Amino acid sequence: LKMSWFWLYLPLHLLMATSLCHSIKAPTTSSQQSFKTDLFNFYHSLILADGKETTIHLLKDIPRRYYFVLEEGRVLTPFSITVTPCDVPIEWSILVYKSPPGKATPGDHDTQEVSKSQKAPGMVSTIFNYKGNSVETYMGMSSHSALYLLEFLSTERDTHITVYLTTDTTSGHLYPELPTDPRIDVIGIGHTTVTLTWKHSPSVLQHRESIQYCLLVNEKHNYKSLCAAETAIRSSGMKLPPTLALSLSPYLLEPQQVMILSNSELSIINKVSSGEVRQVCMGTKNTYTVPNLSPSTQYYFDVFIVNLLTNASAAYTGTFARTLEEPEPKVTELKDGKVIHVLLDGKKQKFYSLQYQARHKKIHFTFQLCRGQVRVHITRNGKTVASENLSGLRYLSLKGKLLDTYLVQLRSTEESNSSVKVQASPHFHKPLFPLLPESLKIKSFSKLRTCRSVTIAWLGTQEESKYCVYRKRIEEDQIWRELQSADRCSGPESRHKSEKVLCKYFYDLNLQRAVTTETIKGLEAGTFYLFDVYLFGPSGIPVRYHSKVVKTRKKC
Repeated sequence: LKMSWFWLYLPLHLLMATSLCHSIKAPTTSSQQSFKTDLFNFYHSLILADGKETTIHLLKDIPRRYYFVLEEGRVLTPFSITVTPCDVPIEWSILVYKSPPGKATPGDHDTQEVSKSQKAPGMVSTIFNYKGNSVETYMGMSSHSALYLLEFLSTERDTHITVYLTTDTTSGHLYPELPTDPRIDVIGIGHTTVTLTWKHSPSVLQHRESIQYCLLVNEKHNYKSLCAAETAIRSSGMKLPPTLALSLSPYLLEPQQVMILSNSELSIINKVSSGEVRQVCMGTKNTYTVPNLSPSTQYYFDVFIVNLLTNASAAYTGTFARTLEEPEPKVTELKDGKVIHVLLDGKKQKFYSLQYQARHKKIHFTFQLCRGQVRVHITRNGKTVASENLSGLRYLSLKGKLLDTYLVQLRSTEESNSSVKVQASPHFHKPLFPLLPESLKIKSFSKLRTCRSVTIAWLGTQEESKYCVYRKRIEEDQIWRELQSADRCSGPESRHKSEKVLCKYFYDLNLQRAVTTETIKGLEAGTFYLFDVYLFGPSGIPVRYHSKVVKTRKKC
């Protein structure tokens, strides 16, 4: 729309309004009456811009009206109007007022002609109406003497829409083109993956550098437009980057969002109350395998073809698929007194299952966390009897009936790999692990440090046990890695012989005095050392105290 010619049209519009009031007789339809009333007040409303996408906010039950007219001097002008609801269904319609043939035109400024046009009857009609939440486009031809009114109404709640009017049908489209068959085909379904394909957009072949496909995955329903998808995500409490990651520029993400960029694909995962909402932009590839889905879950898939230069998009026809049920996990049998060392893959987050059939009423489970973080879930005959995160050494005593079946499920609670040792036994008086002190921490005495020695202490128990001390020289930048990667289940057999300092036995019936100290000599000045203490019980299986790093003094 060109504002210069709009002001030339303004007297004609007012004349049209006056002529319309004289020409329409009662009874009139409600749409005509609304149109008539609005023409009287049209200077309070907005003109719809030509060639630009306009965002319009609608309040519930309050109609919004926009006008447009066409360029002077053209008898017939093609035009199209595209309306995109961004949330709930809306009602919208197009009304047109045409002045009678041979009457006033924008170039007629003669007073007598104006007077005649005021008296001449005109015609108002509804040429299009629609109700729903789909993207709709109206295409038509207009004469220069026509005035158009677009009316929009939301009856469900406040919402917003986008409207695109254009009279330029020769220089291309704002929106990317969809293929003649815009369906998404599901060509593969797995337990955690779904493979999709769709036909190429003609826009990809013409403007490959500025066009890309974006995929939206969610567990709720399909979306008919990109702005509808963005609105739904925001209404779930999310703050979404503008227009669904339309470029690979980095955005500041919210804490509930995760952005992944790999193999030229940008993925954004939103954690919302109704599940994950994933957005993946994959360039111009028209086949994609969605990874890391949950088994036996229905997902909805929407593909949008996006113009990166204009931020305009078009939606393929969405589809849905249900992932396959996860196969029954392999179950390892636990035998009385036997220790099983379980390695858990943190990336897959899968349960490792152990089964034990009770031959006594009372059963004792022992868990020794070796590395990482592990959660244990125990059921008896299908009912949960224990569920917790493991820490260090954990004993669980459960009482049931003979031949009860216990299922122990273990999984890593962090992305790195974890490991744990498990034992089930009815004989608690013959424990696998030694009696433990109140704390497994090693203490060092700063005042007793010298350039060549350090003094450490640790707690013992009321049971005579064997304790072995090991030392290892390390660099300062290795400390964090050494402490994080330490396997708390590994014994002295994993250490180099040169790292062994000594072994000793001790105990004290008075726990207040069950503490021992040891001065380690022969060290180098200003050097970091890692100290470990291993406690051996009757079964010979060691328990490792928490490693301690101490630095000798530089000067003495």
